[in-house]
Amino acid sequence: MHGDETVGREMLLHLIDFLVTNYGSDPVVTRLLNNTRIHIMPSMNPDGFEATKVPDCYYSLGRYNGNGEDLNRNFPDAFELNNVTVQPETRAVMEWIRRETFVLSANLHGGALVASYAFDNGNAATGSSQGYSRAPDDDVFVHLAKTYSYNHASMYKGAGCDNRQTFPGGITNGFSWYQLEGGMQDYNYVWGQCLEITLELSCCKYPPEDQLEKFWRDNRAALLEYMKQVHLGVKGQVLDGSGRPVAQAIVEAVGRSHVCPYRTNEHGEYFLLLLPGTYVINATVPGFQSQLKTVEIPDNTANFSALRYDFTFPAVSVRTGAAPCPTSPLYGELGRSAAAGRAAPRGVLAATVLLALTVT
Repeated sequence: MHGDETVGREMLLHLIDFLVTNYGSDPVVTRLLNNTRIHIMPSMNPDGFEATKVPDCYYSLGRYNGNGEDLNRNFPDAFELNNVTVQPETRAVMEWIRRETFVLSANLHGGALVASYAFDNGNAATGSSQGYSRAPDDDVFVHLAKTYSYNHASMYKGAGCDNRQTFPGGITNGFSWYQLEGGMQDYNYVWGQCLEITLELSCCKYPPEDQLEKFWRDNRAALLEYMKQVHLGVKGQVLDGSGRPVAQAIVEAVGRSHVCPYRTNEHGEYFLLLLPGTYVINATVPGFQSQLKTVEIPDNTANFSALRYDFTFPAVSVRTGAAPCPTSPLYGELGRSAAAGRAAPRGVLAATVLLALTVT
């Protein structure tokens, strides 16, 4: 996303080579690719990369795109109106997120050594007054960040890049680190139904070429283990009485509803990343009685397949429809309610460098 933060770009090019070279010979890579759709975008900001004529560890104009805009401040924000001109790169990624059913992703940066997770912005509804902006899936986000950190050669040590900046366990809540408006991480989670974390991979944003091999060794195991986490939780389809998929059905775990409800795609598919444990899954088709199912979710990441459970609504005829959530500050009203001391609803049942994963 920032053209002068080059380590992530190179790591993803190495990852592509590693995956295609080892498919068929490495059992982990082979099973991963047989069971996972992996989308890799090595650079969201090629103009910024080309504009970085003099490599610098700390800052250059290559951070911005060709229009001088910071792409990681350019997305719609769930907490406040982000009054910016949406850039072509941002619009293309937003359309990509809308078109695909991404489940897990990461965007890669440089300038620090830490795994950061949602929310980057916040208000009273997410507890930001306590210095931590908590997402409904906070436990999963912490697990994902630790998965990367503890499989990295040194990120888990939490030393950061100088004595002023330390990260216990090598992870941080984004808001706790610094507040950020218009970031891709929060956008993908709220509107893309995709759990995304931000990976800061190097203290030096544009390091010397001869260090790239070590960066790859430091990150290879973490990248692979992180991708396996897309198989956490439960997945399935919502079907009508004839076995046809029902799109736009709401499927969420009780107690962790999202401000923009998670819905099935055009194939009636749903994916919920959840840690091992007992959950009640609520499937809702507007106009019909909800179905509740208690599931015991194991850790199936080693088997490359989440638990599967399908819901059938016999009386439903296939339909299209439900308006998407508006890209407006959905948490704004919740925050005002919480700040005023009123009970805030848990959800609204209404109609980069990127490494993004979906499951099959």
